[in-house]
Amino acid sequence: MQFNEHCIEKFCPFYKCFFRKLLEVIKSTQICSRFITFKKLKNLSVMKSIYFVFVMLLLGCGTQQKLQEDTLVTAKSGIQKVMTDQEIAWNNHDLEGFMQGYWKSDSLKFYGSNGLTKGWEQTLANYKKGYPTKAESGTLNFVINDVSKIEGDNYWVMGEYHLKREVGDANGVFIIIFKKINGEWKIVADMSC
Repeated sequence: MQFNEHCIEKFCPFYKCFFRKLLEVIKSTQICSRFITFKKLKNLSVMKSIYFVFVMLLLGCGTQQKLQEDTLVTAKSGIQKVMTDQEIAWNNHDLEGFMQGYWKSDSLKFYGSNGLTKGWEQTLANYKKGYPTKAESGTLNFVINDVSKIEGDNYWVMGEYHLKREVGDANGVFIIIFKKINGEWKIVADMSC
């Protein structure tokens, strides 16, 4: 097995410092000049300890990175599903169904052309007032430009909405904050204009 300074950059940031220190210690004992070759180690227990630590750190680093990637991919997939379900509901002029993507709470915040609206019920009432018929609601298409983790199970989504309608098309941009609540992705804040 070979390991040199350039390999350090391939490991997750948490372990970089450890590998640099380990490499310094091994080099200082004159075990190797350019590469670590475990055959050259005279003390079998030292070799086993170093090898064990090295393997465990590699496995830990790979597992941690994989879990982070899986979490992000899973979150994006869940958020995308909510927004796809919203498009379907909207396109059937099912405003209650569309609102299922929102957190059903008085703490929901929606900021749009009419200012700040607080609460799920008031947001639904505003949608019903602004889009009373299929002619006004039309066909909705979301374009997601970015999904980024804020912290924990909170993500922001930046994108565009496009409404094709008989009464005239409407287009705009949005920033939505999603939070996983009781195992479901819900919009807790929405700014659309």
